[in-house]
Amino acid sequence: MAKKATILVQLLLGSTILWLSLLGSGTASESKSVTARLAAKWPETPLLLEASEFMAEESNEKFWQFLDTVKELAIYKQTESDYSHYNLILKKAGQFLDNLHINLLKFAFSLRAYSPTIQMFQQIAADEPPPDGCDAFVVIHKKHTCKINEIKKLLKKATSRPRPYLFKGDHKFPTNKENLPVIILYAEMGTRAFGKFHRVLSEKAQNGEILYVLRHYIQPTSQKTYLSGYGVELVIKSTEYKALDDTQVKTVSNTTVEGEIETNEVQGFLFGKLKERYSDLRDNLTAFQKYLIESNKEMMPLKVWELQDLSFQAASQIMSTPVYDAIKLMKDISQNFPIKARSLTRIAVNQHLRKEIQENQKDLNNRFEIQPGDAFLYINGLRIDIDAYDPFSILDMLKLEGKMMNGLHNLGINGEYMSKFLKLNSHVWGNTYVLDIRHSSVMWINDLENDELYVMWPTSCQELLKPILPGSIPSIRRNFHNLVLFIDPAQEYTMDFIKLAERLYYHKIPLRIGFVFIINTDDEVNGMNDAGVALWRAFNYIAEEHDVSQAFVSITHMYQKVKKQNTLTVDNVKSVLQNKFPSANVQDILGIHSRYDDERKAGANFYKMIGLGPLPQALYNGESFNREELNIKELEMAVIQKMIDTTIYLQREVFMGTLNDQTNAVDFLMDKNNVIPRINPLILHSKRQYLNLISTSVTADIEDFSTFFFLDSQDKSAVIAKNMYYLTQEDDNAISSVTLWIIADFDKPSGRKLLWNALMHMKTSFHSRLGVIYNPTSKINEENTAISRGILAAFLTQKNTFLRNFLRKLAKEETATAVYSGDKIITFLSEGMDKNAFEKKYNTIGVNIFRTHQLFCQDVLKLRPGERSIVSNGKFLGPLDENFYAEDFYLLEKITFTNFVEKIKGIVENMAISSKNMSDLIMKIDALVSSLPKRASRYDVTFLKENHSIITINPQENDVFFDVIGIVDPLTREAQKMAQLLNVLGKIINMKIKLFLNCRGKLSEAPLKSFYRFVLEPELKFVGNDIIGPVAKFLDIPESPLLTLNMITPEGWLVETVHSNCDLDNIHLKDIERTVIADYELEYLLLEGHCFDIVTEQPPRGLQFTLGTKNQPVAVDTIVMANLGYFQLKANPGAWILKLRQGKSEDIYQIVGHEGTDSQPDLGDAVVVLNSFRSKIIEVQVQKKPDKIKEDILNDKGGKKGMWDSIKSFTRSLHKEKDEIESSEHFFSCFWPFI
Repeated sequence: MAKKATILVQLLLGSTILWLSLLGSGTASESKSVTARLAAKWPETPLLLEASEFMAEESNEKFWQFLDTVKELAIYKQTESDYSHYNLILKKAGQFLDNLHINLLKFAFSLRAYSPTIQMFQQIAADEPPPDGCDAFVVIHKKHTCKINEIKKLLKKATSRPRPYLFKGDHKFPTNKENLPVIILYAEMGTRAFGKFHRVLSEKAQNGEILYVLRHYIQPTSQKTYLSGYGVELVIKSTEYKALDDTQVKTVSNTTVEGEIETNEVQGFLFGKLKERYSDLRDNLTAFQKYLIESNKEMMPLKVWELQDLSFQAASQIMSTPVYDAIKLMKDISQNFPIKARSLTRIAVNQHLRKEIQENQKDLNNRFEIQPGDAFLYINGLRIDIDAYDPFSILDMLKLEGKMMNGLHNLGINGEYMSKFLKLNSHVWGNTYVLDIRHSSVMWINDLENDELYVMWPTSCQELLKPILPGSIPSIRRNFHNLVLFIDPAQEYTMDFIKLAERLYYHKIPLRIGFVFIINTDDEVNGMNDAGVALWRAFNYIAEEHDVSQAFVSITHMYQKVKKQNTLTVDNVKSVLQNKFPSANVQDILGIHSRYDDERKAGANFYKMIGLGPLPQALYNGESFNREELNIKELEMAVIQKMIDTTIYLQREVFMGTLNDQTNAVDFLMDKNNVIPRINPLILHSKRQYLNLISTSVTADIEDFSTFFFLDSQDKSAVIAKNMYYLTQEDDNAISSVTLWIIADFDKPSGRKLLWNALMHMKTSFHSRLGVIYNPTSKINEENTAISRGILAAFLTQKNTFLRNFLRKLAKEETATAVYSGDKIITFLSEGMDKNAFEKKYNTIGVNIFRTHQLFCQDVLKLRPGERSIVSNGKFLGPLDENFYAEDFYLLEKITFTNFVEKIKGIVENMAISSKNMSDLIMKIDALVSSLPKRASRYDVTFLKENHSIITINPQENDVFFDVIGIVDPLTREAQKMAQLLNVLGKIINMKIKLFLNCRGKLSEAPLKSFYRFVLEPELKFVGNDIIGPVAKFLDIPESPLLTLNMITPEGWLVETVHSNCDLDNIHLKDIERTVIADYELEYLLLEGHCFDIVTEQPPRGLQFTLGTKNQPVAVDTIVMANLGYFQLKANPGAWILKLRQGKSEDIYQIVGHEGTDSQPDLGDAVVVLNSFRSKIIEVQVQKKPDKIKEDILNDKGGKKGMWDSIKSFTRSLHKEKDEIESSEHFFSCFWPFI
């Protein structure tokens, strides 16, 4: 049979070759091609350093652990091939990463995603600058050295020199102390020079002598960093208006495409296999292959009737292909459409496919407003914008999703339950917290709903929807607007607050006004010797004898008598009482035996309870004012503005039907989710720090201190969580949605106070359970842990009610005093407790568990011995500097028990596990999801029918998989990109794909007019043992048309051609012997921004910025545009200083704030770090200097004219010289948007 097949092939080829020879030898000539590649401007960066940055994004701990395993790895690179070194790096990384993240690391290598980070550190090093001839060096507070033996000398007076600036991306060696001398090591990880310095510096850091910071520093090479993640297109040009420039064509011969891959399948012939089987006929097969390729390159224009169903015809061909080849075929058709179009017209449209596509399109339009031809991509429900996405953002997204999915998988959650959890979004509290103002200590001086003063006002909420002037506040007889002023008569600000209340009241502003009187709480003080007490008693007397409004009016009269002194006196109060109320007995009202002193302490207690901060303070609908707004000159306008904003909000609520005439206005405002009982900055504004409570395969006993010592932070946390015992609600089967751990030394009063307050909270809590972690202050022994051992023994042996009562006893100071005086702890056991079990456990508890807890506090929580802190569902709060009251625990529970946690609980309740395991699972899932950045909303996209129009590829079984939904017309630019992306993703992640072919019908023009390549690979490519850079290859392109080569790069990339062998705007392949080569370079990464004047809230016209470094202050400059205050600067990876340009910009303006930068917002100069290929956008706020308020940058008063003045002068001349308007029109239009 094989012999017959050979004869058949020979006969076939023989006749074909004879035919080809009659047609001419040119038909079987070498295929011509076009290639393009893009390199970074900076030299190649080592893969080992890029891998370390990947680790650093996982955690600082993993970075240093990885560093310890590879600290001499670069030494072997000199004797190894690129391929061996690459695999060795992956092997080392595999000690810290799961399989998914290893694949993502490979993808990051192919993108060179972390190369800009390495180059950023290189630029910082160059700005030091490095000492000559050093492979590694250290900087110790402005002093440099390459010699290890000089470190000790330079450290001696280091603190007397300026402390170095540390960037957010700096790698700091783990330490509990920050206020130490800083040593910055510039070195290449893995080299001998690095190893020598690292040994010395890490030892000093561990001993608490220094803060050790590592920055990458490499010796530049001649090799380039070749990039991927961009598109390249060959556009077929119209030649009707443009003649070809023959001088631009350079004849190129003997040029081959590096790594060129032959077209394997042509018109049904598998030439790869044919050449393999019949190697003696290789030349003839090649000639036949070339002929078939050329004959297939029909580019004759299609008639309109041929175009109409082209998209459906492409879909029919794709859907008829085996499913695992369908996406590859879509890529081939879309990226080579000009030579595939003719063959598509011969495809018969599957009518079942057409009908199903149209039914799905109607359904998608109804549910998601997706139109035919639209393109969408969803990964785990997260929408990827195909037009704007870049692979670097997708890499970040896959890392975060992978971390969450693997975490859920390690918790035993898979399949349907994982899908449910992935669709949840963690609740992130906004910056606006509202205090509940429904408290008896608030004395309301008016009531819009009941006072006769407002009886003529309408009462219906519908009044809010009536037309009013912009900025107006409708007068409605509802308490929609409430102002609470905190009044301390002993302070000067009170007079201004009283005057403000008086103005608002007398002008009948639709505002309910209330006072909280903060009066001296000393029982020995009376109204005859304290003005505040006198005011309070007088107010109560007048309110009782007359009404509250009259009492308020009287207070205003009292403050009208305050003249020279700025604070109220007892005489001021007496004077008003005597003049306005002649029958009043001043002694009885103000004196020692006054009956008008009720609730004097209520206001002060309320003020203390809500934790507002230093006076003066005010609340509008429970929302506090910032320091600037509390200035009496600003407060009135701030109140009015908040009323206007609230009116707009209320209008929306009325329109939506959530607010109506039956709704209590104050309850409506105070029942929102953001209403809290107390303000505690530690709870509300502390940095997000979450523990990773998910266990790996490592297991350790809580009392096995020696094993626990060597665990990493994640495993230490998991061991603590696994071995935690809890005080829960009375019902043992109840599920606790909030898990609280309190950390303290319970043998100290501060620790026992924290325990007492936690127990007070647990009395009324329905959602919490309580565990304790011991952080002893001193060296641990049985004598100084008596109370802590009692607490632990109780947790281990007693049930809820008995446990709670006994813990309350141990939290009392008299109990601790008695125990340390020699009383036995068992004497405090109450009736019903299991005394034998308690006594046995108490006497046998060793100290190892306390050592384990203390090590956890030190290594993971970064606490010093004895420091107190709290962990709530894995979120760490601490260390605590002040008392943490029962009200704080309630606030913490409210902040933790969000709708998100409630949804977790709803899912967990349906799982077949115990209540304790349910509570553990809620805690761990909340900690996992909340630790990740908040994602955009997830979409649950499904299709009506999936039989004929959907490409479905199922994932590998028994493994975590991503759910990928694609919607695309196969003949669009989006399909050109999406097909390659899906091919690459399929090699990186395990995924379930559903791709809907969203075809457009009745096309009237060619949907694509170019060849396209998307340069993206799942990992680095090697030829032999050497890395080859990514390249865009256009093979078998027709020779006749005139082509233009274009680069389509991510936003913010500025590229330019550095080498080509022909005019890339006019490529005529018939004039080139074989290959067109185009080399591009990434010249700049754009830094973009917006700038506004904080006073005028307008862009500062003509303002100029400079971008530079310490040694080169002005590298580039730019000007702020008048439209939207936009500016952009050309930069490269590095740490840059953004300043106002010297001259009028710097003279008139000052930078007062910035966002998106690496430095603190209040610093004048903004430090901007570019360490990524992604676009960087910042915001800068400026303000005119006090003595330059009336000056204008564009208004020159003598002196040298600048660019803007020249432009203005030029525009004036345009009006004078009308005959020159036409010739100057283009120039003027270029600058008009900025003027």
